[in-house]
Amino acid sequence: MPQGDPDLPASLAAPARRALAAAGYSRLDQFTELTEAEVRQLHGMGPKAIEQIRLALAAKGLTFSNCPQFPQARKLTPC
Repeated sequence: MPQGDPDLPASLAAPARRALAAAGYSRLDQFTELTEAEVRQLHGMGPKAIEQIRLALAAKGLTFSNCPQFPQARKLTPC
C-alpha cells in the first residue's frame, strides 16, 4: 500500500488514486462527508473503485453520506 493513504483500499487502480489525490482525498473518513455521486464525478473513478471504497468504509463501520445509518440496510442496499 502506498505511503500517504494508509486506509484507502490497496487494490484501487492508479487512475482512481490519482483522481482522489487531485481532489484532496486520502483518508476513508473523508468519504463520510461525500455522496457516492460526488465521488463518481471525479475523472478516473469508475464503478469498481466506488465499490472498493464502499466495502472499505463498511469494514470500518462507515458509509458515504447518503447511505442509511442502519448496518443491515447498508449491507443490502448500495448507496
